[in-house]
Amino acid sequence: MDRPDLAIVIPALNEARTIGRVIEMARNHGTVFVVDDGSTDGTGDIARAAGAIVVRHDTNHGYETTLHDGCAAAVEAGARAMVTIDADGEHDPELLATFRRLLIDENIPLVLGVRPARPRIAETLMGLIFRWRYGISDALCGMKGYHAELFRQNGGFDHVKGVGTELAVQSIRRGSAFREIPVTGARRADRPRFGKALQANIRIIQGTA
Repeated sequence: MDRPDLAIVIPALNEARTIGRVIEMARNHGTVFVVDDGSTDGTGDIARAAGAIVVRHDTNHGYETTLHDGCAAAVEAGARAMVTIDADGEHDPELLATFRRLLIDENIPLVLGVRPARPRIAETLMGLIFRWRYGISDALCGMKGYHAELFRQNGGFDHVKGVGTELAVQSIRRGSAFREIPVTGARRADRPRFGKALQANIRIIQGTA
Protein backbone atom coordinates (compact mmCIF):
# COMPACT_ATOMS: atom_id res chain seq x y z
CA MET A 1 0.00 0.00 0.00
CA ASP A 2 1.27 3.48 -0.89
CA ARG A 3 2.34 5.71 2.03
CA PRO A 4 2.26 9.30 0.75
CA ASP A 5 4.63 10.91 3.26
CA LEU A 6 7.60 9.15 1.64
CA ALA A 7 8.16 9.14 -2.12
CA ILE A 8 10.41 6.62 -3.83
CA VAL A 9 11.79 8.18 -7.02
CA ILE A 10 13.01 5.76 -9.68
CA PRO A 11 14.72 6.97 -12.88
CA ALA A 12 14.16 4.42 -15.63
CA LEU A 13 15.35 3.95 -19.20
CA ASN A 14 14.40 0.65 -20.84
CA GLU A 15 14.06 -1.24 -17.56
CA ALA A 16 11.06 -3.41 -18.51
CA ARG A 17 12.75 -6.55 -17.19
CA THR A 18 13.17 -5.32 -13.62
CA ILE A 19 10.95 -2.29 -13.00
CA GLY A 20 7.80 -4.19 -12.00
CA ARG A 21 9.51 -6.15 -9.23
CA VAL A 22 11.30 -3.08 -7.87
CA ILE A 23 8.01 -1.17 -7.69
CA GLU A 24 6.18 -4.08 -6.07
CA MET A 25 8.72 -4.12 -3.24
CA ALA A 26 9.10 -0.34 -2.97
CA ARG A 27 5.37 0.30 -2.58
CA ASN A 28 5.48 -1.28 0.87
CA HIS A 29 7.39 1.76 2.06
CA GLY A 30 6.10 4.78 0.14
CA THR A 31 4.48 6.17 -2.99
CA VAL A 32 6.50 5.29 -6.07
CA PHE A 33 7.28 7.85 -8.77
CA VAL A 34 8.89 6.44 -11.91
CA VAL A 35 10.38 8.83 -14.45
CA ASP A 36 10.36 7.04 -17.79
CA ASP A 37 13.22 8.77 -19.60
CA GLY A 38 12.28 8.01 -23.19
CA SER A 39 12.05 4.22 -22.90
CA THR A 40 11.13 2.22 -25.99
CA ASP A 41 10.45 -1.13 -24.30
CA GLY A 42 7.22 -0.33 -22.43
CA THR A 43 8.90 0.49 -19.12
CA GLY A 44 6.37 3.24 -18.36
CA ASP A 45 3.36 1.04 -19.04
CA ILE A 46 4.73 -1.71 -16.81
CA ALA A 47 5.48 0.81 -14.06
CA ARG A 48 1.98 2.26 -14.23
CA ALA A 49 0.41 -1.21 -14.12
CA ALA A 50 2.53 -2.01 -11.05
CA GLY A 51 1.08 0.99 -9.22
CA ALA A 52 3.64 3.73 -9.77
CA ILE A 53 2.93 7.34 -10.67
CA VAL A 54 4.72 7.74 -14.01
CA VAL A 55 6.34 10.90 -15.32
CA ARG A 56 7.07 10.43 -19.02
CA HIS A 57 9.86 11.97 -21.11
CA ASP A 58 9.26 11.44 -24.81
CA THR A 59 13.01 11.71 -25.43
CA ASN A 60 15.98 10.93 -23.22
CA HIS A 61 16.79 13.83 -20.88
CA GLY A 62 19.53 12.21 -18.79
CA TYR A 63 19.96 11.05 -15.23
CA GLU A 64 20.01 14.38 -13.39
CA THR A 65 16.97 15.86 -15.16
CA THR A 66 15.11 12.61 -14.61
CA LEU A 67 15.77 12.70 -10.88
CA HIS A 68 14.85 16.37 -10.71
CA ASP A 69 11.52 15.78 -12.43
CA GLY A 70 10.71 12.81 -10.18
CA CYS A 71 11.52 14.74 -7.02
CA ALA A 72 9.59 17.77 -8.24
CA ALA A 73 6.53 15.60 -8.87
CA ALA A 74 6.85 14.08 -5.39
CA VAL A 75 7.19 17.48 -3.71
CA GLU A 76 4.21 18.82 -5.65
CA ALA A 77 2.19 15.80 -4.51
CA GLY A 78 2.97 16.65 -0.88
CA ALA A 79 5.70 14.14 -0.01
CA ARG A 80 7.61 14.96 3.14
CA ALA A 81 10.73 13.13 1.95
CA MET A 82 12.07 11.31 -1.10
CA VAL A 83 14.40 8.37 -1.62
CA THR A 84 16.11 7.80 -4.97
CA ILE A 85 16.63 4.20 -6.03
CA ASP A 86 17.72 2.60 -9.29
CA ALA A 87 15.37 0.58 -11.47
CA ASP A 88 17.77 -2.24 -12.34
CA GLY A 89 18.00 -3.88 -8.92
CA GLU A 90 21.32 -2.34 -7.88
CA HIS A 91 19.69 -1.23 -4.63
CA ASP A 92 17.72 -3.61 -2.43
CA PRO A 93 14.21 -2.12 -1.99
CA GLU A 94 13.96 -3.67 1.46
CA LEU A 95 16.44 -1.01 2.60
CA LEU A 96 13.66 1.51 2.16
CA ALA A 97 12.35 0.51 5.58
CA THR A 98 15.53 1.92 7.14
CA PHE A 99 15.37 5.06 5.02
CA ARG A 100 11.74 5.57 6.10
CA ARG A 101 12.61 5.16 9.77
CA LEU A 102 15.44 7.67 9.60
CA LEU A 103 13.77 10.26 7.36
CA ILE A 104 10.22 10.10 8.75
CA ASP A 105 10.31 8.60 12.24
CA GLU A 106 13.65 10.06 13.36
CA ASN A 107 13.33 13.23 11.25
CA ILE A 108 16.87 13.09 9.85
CA PRO A 109 16.85 15.39 6.79
CA LEU A 110 19.50 13.63 4.69
CA VAL A 111 20.27 9.90 4.53
CA LEU A 112 23.09 8.67 2.30
CA GLY A 113 23.69 5.13 1.10
CA VAL A 114 27.18 3.64 1.22
CA ARG A 115 28.01 0.76 -1.11
CA PRO A 116 30.31 -2.05 0.07
CA ALA A 117 32.69 -1.41 -2.85
CA ARG A 118 33.23 1.09 -5.67
CA PRO A 119 33.22 -0.55 -9.09
CA ARG A 120 35.65 1.93 -10.68
CA ILE A 121 38.95 3.41 -9.49
CA ALA A 122 37.85 6.94 -10.44
CA GLU A 123 34.86 6.62 -8.09
CA THR A 124 37.13 5.50 -5.27
CA LEU A 125 39.46 8.45 -5.73
CA MET A 126 36.65 10.98 -6.05
CA GLY A 127 34.97 9.44 -3.02
CA LEU A 128 38.06 10.01 -0.91
CA ILE A 129 37.99 13.69 -1.81
CA PHE A 130 34.29 14.03 -0.97
CA ARG A 131 34.96 12.33 2.37
CA TRP A 132 37.82 14.74 3.12
CA ARG A 133 35.79 17.84 2.20
CA TYR A 134 32.32 16.93 3.46
CA GLY A 135 32.50 13.72 5.48
CA ILE A 136 30.54 11.75 2.86
CA SER A 137 31.72 8.17 2.41
CA ASP A 138 30.06 7.45 -0.95
CA ALA A 139 28.73 10.58 -2.64
CA LEU A 140 28.11 8.69 -5.89
CA CYS A 141 25.79 6.04 -4.44
CA GLY A 142 22.44 6.46 -6.18
CA MET A 143 20.37 5.52 -3.13
CA LYS A 144 19.90 8.66 -1.05
CA GLY A 145 17.07 10.14 1.00
CA TYR A 146 16.15 13.81 1.31
CA HIS A 147 13.58 15.86 3.12
CA ALA A 148 11.50 17.80 0.61
CA GLU A 149 12.63 21.04 2.23
CA LEU A 150 16.21 20.38 1.11
CA PHE A 151 15.00 20.15 -2.49
CA ARG A 152 13.15 23.45 -2.10
CA GLN A 153 16.14 25.19 -0.52
CA ASN A 154 18.40 24.06 -3.35
CA GLY A 155 15.98 25.23 -6.03
CA GLY A 156 15.90 21.72 -7.48
CA PHE A 157 17.89 18.53 -7.55
CA ASP A 158 20.83 19.34 -9.78
CA HIS A 159 22.09 22.30 -11.79
CA VAL A 160 25.48 21.05 -13.02
CA LYS A 161 24.95 17.37 -13.99
CA GLY A 162 26.84 16.11 -10.96
CA VAL A 163 25.53 12.51 -11.02
CA GLY A 164 23.30 12.98 -8.02
CA THR A 165 25.88 14.62 -5.75
CA GLU A 166 24.80 18.26 -5.81
CA LEU A 167 21.73 18.22 -3.58
CA ALA A 168 23.47 16.21 -0.87
CA VAL A 169 26.62 18.34 -0.86
CA GLN A 170 24.79 21.67 -1.00
CA SER A 171 22.51 20.56 1.83
CA ILE A 172 25.53 19.67 3.99
CA ARG A 173 27.09 23.04 3.16
CA ARG A 174 23.93 24.70 4.43
CA GLY A 175 24.32 22.82 7.71
CA SER A 176 22.03 19.84 7.22
CA ALA A 177 22.47 16.90 9.55
CA PHE A 178 22.90 13.58 7.78
CA ARG A 179 23.25 9.88 8.41
CA GLU A 180 25.01 7.22 6.34
CA ILE A 181 23.83 3.62 6.04
CA PRO A 182 25.22 0.61 4.16
CA VAL A 183 23.31 -0.40 1.03
CA THR A 184 23.45 -3.65 -0.89
CA GLY A 185 22.09 -5.02 -4.12
CA ALA A 186 23.11 -6.23 -7.56
CA ARG A 187 25.92 -4.61 -9.51
CA ARG A 188 24.85 -2.08 -12.13
CA ALA A 189 23.97 -3.60 -15.49
CA ASP A 190 24.20 -0.40 -17.57
CA ARG A 191 27.07 1.87 -18.52
CA PRO A 192 28.60 3.97 -15.70
CA ARG A 193 27.39 7.52 -15.30
CA PHE A 194 30.40 8.86 -13.47
CA GLY A 195 32.72 9.44 -16.40
CA LYS A 196 30.26 11.90 -17.91
CA ALA A 197 30.42 14.23 -14.92
CA LEU A 198 33.99 14.39 -13.67
CA GLN A 199 34.30 18.14 -14.21
CA ALA A 200 30.95 18.81 -12.56
CA ASN A 201 31.97 16.82 -9.48
CA ILE A 202 35.27 18.69 -9.27
CA ARG A 203 33.32 21.97 -9.32
CA ILE A 204 31.05 20.67 -6.55
CA ILE A 205 34.05 19.65 -4.42
CA GLN A 206 35.69 23.03 -4.98
CA GLY A 207 32.52 24.84 -3.96
CA THR A 208 32.14 26.63 -7.29
CA ALA A 209 29.04 24.75 -8.51
